[in-house]
Amino acid sequence: MALLPRTARDFASAQYWERFFQQRGSRAFEWYGGYLELCAALHKYVRPRDKVLVVGCGNSELSEQMYDVGYQDIVNVDISEVVINQMRERNAHRRPKMSYLQMDMLQMDFQDAQFQVVLDKGTLDAILVDEEEATLERVDRMFAEISRMLQVGGRYLCISLAQAHVVKKVVGYFSREGWMVRVHQVSGSDDGADKQQFVLPVFVYVMTKFKKIPGSVLQILEICTEEQDKPVRVESAEQLVEAIKERQLYALLRSQLNKNPSASHVSLDLCDADAGKPRYTLHVVDSPSVKASRNNHFAIFIIPQGRETEWLFGTEAGRKQLAASAGFRRLITVALHRGQHYEGMEGIQAELSGKVMELAPPGLPSQQQVPFLSVGGDIGVRTIQHRDTSTMSGEYLIEDVKGDNMCYFRRLIFLSNRNVVQSEARLLSSAAPRGQKKRKKDKKKQASGSTEAPPESAGQAIDRSYLCCEHHKAMVAGLALLRNPELLPGARLSVLVIGLGGGSLPLFIHDYFYQSHVEAVEIDPSMLEVATRWFGFSQGDRMKVHISDGLDYVANMAAAAAPARYNAVMFDVDSKDPTLGMSCPPPAFVEMAFLQKVRTILAPEGVFVLNLVCRDSLLKDSVMATLKEVFPLLYARRIKGEVNEILFCQPHPEGKLAAPELVEMGRTLERTLRRPGRAWDSSYILSDMLKAVEIV
Repeated sequence: MALLPRTARDFASAQYWERFFQQRGSRAFEWYGGYLELCAALHKYVRPRDKVLVVGCGNSELSEQMYDVGYQDIVNVDISEVVINQMRERNAHRRPKMSYLQMDMLQMDFQDAQFQVVLDKGTLDAILVDEEEATLERVDRMFAEISRMLQVGGRYLCISLAQAHVVKKVVGYFSREGWMVRVHQVSGSDDGADKQQFVLPVFVYVMTKFKKIPGSVLQILEICTEEQDKPVRVESAEQLVEAIKERQLYALLRSQLNKNPSASHVSLDLCDADAGKPRYTLHVVDSPSVKASRNNHFAIFIIPQGRETEWLFGTEAGRKQLAASAGFRRLITVALHRGQHYEGMEGIQAELSGKVMELAPPGLPSQQQVPFLSVGGDIGVRTIQHRDTSTMSGEYLIEDVKGDNMCYFRRLIFLSNRNVVQSEARLLSSAAPRGQKKRKKDKKKQASGSTEAPPESAGQAIDRSYLCCEHHKAMVAGLALLRNPELLPGARLSVLVIGLGGGSLPLFIHDYFYQSHVEAVEIDPSMLEVATRWFGFSQGDRMKVHISDGLDYVANMAAAAAPARYNAVMFDVDSKDPTLGMSCPPPAFVEMAFLQKVRTILAPEGVFVLNLVCRDSLLKDSVMATLKEVFPLLYARRIKGEVNEILFCQPHPEGKLAAPELVEMGRTLERTLRRPGRAWDSSYILSDMLKAVEIV
C-alpha cells in the first residue's frame, strides 16, 4: 500500500492527506516521536492551564497523551475531514473537553490572541518542502495566522528535523517580528535507526511572541543541546544553522558506526561547552579481525598529552596497530588539547563516559564495564613554556612534554598547524622540566596536565647529542655521500642549511663535524630568538645565521663573481601556504631556475639534501623530474610513518653507489663521529638510515 507521496510537494495537498488517512485507518501515525520523547521540552513551555492549539494534528496520540496528564484545554485542527472525524469518534467519551476541527491553518476561524501555545509536530516540514515562491508565500500565511492567534508572551512550538532552509525561514520571519527563537534538541532523538523513525535528530523550535517595537532590530537566538540544559546565545541565523548541522552530522556518524562497524576512519572533536574550543579529539577504530569475547568489545584509550603526534597515536595506520595490539573490537582513542585543564584520569573518565557510550558498538552487552586505558596509567604532562606571535609564522608556542622512559622533550608548535611539531629537542635528564616540579601535596593537580611554566624555564639544558626528528637523522646520514667518510669529522666542511627552526640540525653538524663551518639562513627573525633562548642554539666562529629569504640568499651567492662552493646544501624549510599539496619546501625552491643556482654554489663532489613533504602525487612527480634534470644522481629515503622523503642529489651520475656501499660508508662515518669524550645517542644508527635509500 503506497502511503508516501509521489513528490514532496504533495505533502501540502489536502487531497493527499484525505487519501492517506483513508488508507491508514485509525492506526496512529507519529511524526518525530511521541509524548515520551517530547515531554521534557513540552513541560518547559506548556503550562497545564494554557489554551493550546495543535495545527496539522493528524491521528497522532500526542494531544491525547497531553490531555491525560493534565493539559485539557486543547484544540486540534487538520485539513483532512477524514482524520478529524476519526479523532472525534475516538475521543468523544474519554476526552470530552478536547475538540477536533476540520480547518485550513492558512485561514483559521479563531479570534485574535485566543491561544497561549501553538503546537506543530511536523506540519511546517510538510509544507516547507522547497524554497519556491509559492511555497514561501504559503508558509508566510501560516506564520501570520499563528502570530495573529497567539497572545503576547505566547509560544509557538514547532517540532522539526531542522533542515537548513526551514531553520533559516523560521529565524528570518520571527526575528524580524521581534520574537525570541530558541532551538532544543530532543533528548535521545539520535539513538539510531533501530530505535527511531529517523536517523537525524529531532528539534523543537520555541518562538516566544514579544510585543513588536517599531525600529527594533534585536535578534534573540538560542540553542539548547542534549549536553547543555542552559541555552547558549548565538549571533546569527548562520551560526544557529551550523550548530544544528553539527548535531545532525554527529547523528549520521553514529548511524554509520551502527550499520557498518568496520567503516573507514571516523573522527570527531568534542568542544568545551563554555568557550566552544576543541577539548577532545576522538578517533573510532574498529578491528573486526579480533575474535569476540565477553570483555573485549569496547575500550577507550587516553593518549598522554604531547604524544598525539607520534606515529602510533597520530596516524590511521598507527591507531589500527594500537587497537589490534590492545585486543578490542572497537577502540576509541582520545587526544587531549592544549590550553585545557584536566582533572586526571578519573576526571576525564567521568567527563567522557556518557559521550563515548553513544559510540559503543552494536551488541555491547548491557552493564558491560568499559575500560579506560593509557600509557602508564596517567594522562601525561604538557608544560607550555612560552607563547608569542611572529609576523611571518603567526602564533607559536614552546612546550615541554613527557615522553617514554620519563624523558622530557621541548617542542616548537605553530598554532596555524598545531598537529605538526616544527622543531623538537630532548631535555637533559633531570626529574622534570622547571614548571613541572611539584610538592607531593600537588601531585593530583599535576595530573591535570597542561600548565604554564615560570619564565626561568628557558634555561633548561638541551641534549645536543640527540636528534629527535627522523628526517634530520636521514639528512645528516646523507653527508656520507661526500666520500672518504673517515675524514669528514675533521675535514673543513662548508655546509649551508636553509631553514633554522629550533636549530637542532645545524647545531648537530657543528658539534660532530668539529672542523665544519655551518651557515644557516632563516627568513623569520623570531625563529633565531626561539632557537637561541629555548633550544640551546648559539653562533660562533664556525656557526653563522643569516636573516634572509633563502631564495634571495642562494641567488645572490650564485651571482657572485666567485661563487662560494658548499660541500653540502640542505633545505629544511616549510611552506606558509596550507592550501598547497606540498608543505615542504615552498614550490619556488624546486623550480628549475632556482635549482640551477643551487648547483652553482655546490662543490663538484658535493651533496644537495632536500626534505620533501608532498601529498600531491602529480606535483611530486613533477618535482622529481625537475630535480633529475639538474642533479642526474638522485637518491631517496622515505621516513617510515611520515610523509617526509629525504632526497640526496649530486651533480655527476658517474658517482652512483650501490646500497651495500652506502651502508658501509654510513658505518664508517658513524665510527668516526663517535669519538671519545663526545656523547652519542645509541639509538641513532647512521648506517640504518642508508639501508632503505633508493636510486631514483
